[in-house]
This record gives sequence, C-alpha cells and structure tokens, in this order.
Amino acid sequence: QVQLVESGGGLVQAGGSLRLSCTASGRTFRSIDVGWFRQAPGKEREFVAAITRSGGYTFNSGSVRGRFSISRDNAKNTVYLQMNRLAPEDTAVYCCAAKSTPAKLDVSSAYDNWGRGTQVTVSS
Repeated sequence: QVQLVESGGGLVQAGGSLRLSCTASGRTFRSIDVGWFRQAPGKEREFVAAITRSGGYTFNSGSVRGRFSISRDNAKNTVYLQMNRLAPEDTAVYCCAAKSTPAKLDVSSAYDNWGRGTQVTVSS
C-alpha cells in the first residue's frame, strides 16, 4: 500500500499558474508510476498527466499538453504537476494516484492507490 497526499490547490485567475504536489509514503516510491486525474462537477474523471517510476517517461492528455507538466523528485517522494495558463475549464478536484503494474498510464482503473484530492478553481 502507498498513501498519497495532494497539496497546492486553490483559487487562481485565468491565465495564472499553480503547482500541485503529491507526496507518497508506504511503498517504495521508486517502484510506482504516478498519475494525475481530475473531476469537475457533473463530469467523469479525466486523465491529466502521468510519470513513470524512473521519471524517464511522461504523458499528458491533449487538453493540457503545452500548459501542464509533470515531474517527480524521488528523494522527496513527491510528484509535481505544474499548471500554467490555467483556464476556467481546468476547474476540478485534482487527485494523484499510484500504480505498480505496467498497465497504461492514462487508464484510471490501472491505479490502485488514490489520494483524496485538492480543489483547483480558476476564475474568469
């Protein structure tokens, strides 16, 4: 098992930036891939970005490509989601998740540990 705690959410104006953090404890951090997902009210959960356990490969969804970037610091057991040029449609609860299997990075059912999420609100 791995425990995940997100932080860094908040209220920001359109065009602004936020950096989310996902800090893990429990399972060896270097053995897990980590993904970020988001869910807006009334909408299904959506994949945002993911990074492999070594940090050597990252994958972003088309809706955030060029604006968001994911990185990790294995020495701090933390994965970051840098979000730039935020828009109102980015408003959602952002959750990080961890998986140890080699399943696809953008499939939520592949992840077996989830954080509680952090709210991101972008005002127009």
